[in-house]
Amino acid sequence: MLKFTPILLAVLYGLVMYRFSIWRTSKELDEKSTELADPILKSLTEDMARALDIPRIEVNIYEIDPVNGLAAPDGRIFITRGFFNKYRAGEVTAAELASVIAHELGHVALGHSRRRMIDFSGQNAMRTALAMILNRFLPGVGMFIANALMSLLAAKLSRSDEYEADAYATALLIKSGIGADPQISLFHKLETLTGAKGTTPPAWTLSHPVTAERIKAIETNAEKWKLS
Repeated sequence: MLKFTPILLAVLYGLVMYRFSIWRTSKELDEKSTELADPILKSLTEDMARALDIPRIEVNIYEIDPVNGLAAPDGRIFITRGFFNKYRAGEVTAAELASVIAHELGHVALGHSRRRMIDFSGQNAMRTALAMILNRFLPGVGMFIANALMSLLAAKLSRSDEYEADAYATALLIKSGIGADPQISLFHKLETLTGAKGTTPPAWTLSHPVTAERIKAIETNAEKWKLS
């Protein structure tokens, strides 16, 4: 039993740290966000709410500069002030920003936050077990190798979540009458908007899929659902 103690402690540590991360994130979002009140975006979210048969979709502005969307662990949807400013400046359309909201709704609806909690705890256990085994053969570097392998696994799981949320968004946008074109056009702009254009790290290390591959998957799904 004692030999499994480090693994059990790793699982417990993962759960505690994930819960702490949720608390810290929620606290910051409470302090740095306000409800989105733009009438055009509100009209589009009402279209999506009708498609989902729910009363309304509440969207909040997170007061930070980076261009991003966020699905909080408690299910709230956020658009950063930086993203909203791009919309106000005419660099992003209302429909394109609605596609971001639809994507974040996908993360909530598909339970990705809960899945990440399970994955994070499991990865800690696997990291500890791998390090224990590898240290027998490679003393001093076992934990380094285990960390690297778990980072690659976490990135792969994250990419899978992003594809799923993209697919959910495409279906919702089509059902609500907005269509998938704004989702695709936003991805064509995204690297420029976020300042990531020209950076090309290996695809297997990324937490998000390569943009061209995401666009291709969206186009395939859109065509399939339009015909169904």
